[in-house]
Amino acid sequence: MPISPLPRILLVAALLLGIAACTPPALPFARLAGLVTSRQLGEVSGLAASHAHDGVLWAINDGGNPARLYAISRRGRLLARYQIEGASNQDWEDLASFELDGRRYLLLADTGDNGGRRRGFSLHVFEEPAKLANGTLKPAWTIRARWPDGPRDCEAVAVDAAAGQVLLVSKKRVPPELFSLPLADPRGAVVEARRIGRLAGMPQVSEELRRKDPKLAALFSQVTAADIAPDRRSLAVLTYGNVLFYRRSEGEGWADATARAPEAHDIPPIPQAEALAWSAGGGGLYATGEFTPAPIFYLVPLQ
Repeated sequence: MPISPLPRILLVAALLLGIAACTPPALPFARLAGLVTSRQLGEVSGLAASHAHDGVLWAINDGGNPARLYAISRRGRLLARYQIEGASNQDWEDLASFELDGRRYLLLADTGDNGGRRRGFSLHVFEEPAKLANGTLKPAWTIRARWPDGPRDCEAVAVDAAAGQVLLVSKKRVPPELFSLPLADPRGAVVEARRIGRLAGMPQVSEELRRKDPKLAALFSQVTAADIAPDRRSLAVLTYGNVLFYRRSEGEGWADATARAPEAHDIPPIPQAEALAWSAGGGGLYATGEFTPAPIFYLVPLQ
C-alpha cells in the first residue's frame, strides 16, 4: 500500500532525527537543522546563505525544472519564490552569494553537462531581493563562457568577490580541475575559463564499498558543490562521500591552497548530496541534496 506524502515526510524526519541523536559527533560536527518538504524543491542542486535576510537560504533546482529561485528558512520552510526572466534552466548546478561595491548579489551557475556536450556555459548574477515575496528577477549581468579544450561537467562554483574571481571545479575529471573566470560583467563578450590548478588529496573509495555498491563507489569522489568562506580563508568542497576544506594562507592564491591535501570529513546522511553553503557569518555550512523530503545539515568545521 503506498504511503501518503505526510506520513512519508514524518517517517523520514523521524529516521533522520534518530540518526542525528545516535551518531557520535564527528568533525565537522553535523547537526540536523531542518527538512525541505516542499514539492517545488524536489531536486535542490545549489544553496547560498542570504546576506540581506537573517536566517534565510537561497536554493535552486537542477535542470529540467522551472527557472526559479527559492528563499527558504534554515529549517527548510519555503518563504518565497522568484521567476527568473532572461535565463532558462538548462542545467543549474550551484549558487553563490557575495557582496560587491556595497551591494549583495547571487551568482547562479548553469554549468551542468552530464552528457559532456556543452562547450559553453552561463553564470547569471542577480541583486539579492530586498523583500521576501513572490516575484520575478532579471540578471544584473550574465557571464557567458567556454571551456578552453572541450566540454566538462561542472557542479561546483564559488565566488571570491574581493579578488574579482569565480572558481569552477570539474566534476568527473581525476583529479578535479580548478578553473577561474573574472567576476566582472563581460558586456556581451564570451570569456574563456582558465585552468589554474587541480584539487589535491581527494579521498578515494574503499575496496569494501567497491564490492558492496559499485554504483555509489563510482560517484564517491565526484565534486558536487563548493563555497568560499566569508573570511576567504577556506574553500569548502562537497563530494558524494566527503566535505573537504582547503585552507588558504594570507596572500596565497586558491591554486596554491588546493594543491595541498585538504581537511576531509565524511558527510552526514544526505541522499545525493549536491548543495553546500557557508553561513553568512562563516561559523559553519549548510548542506542538503536532491531528494524530497531533503534534510538540511549544519556542519561546523574544525577551526
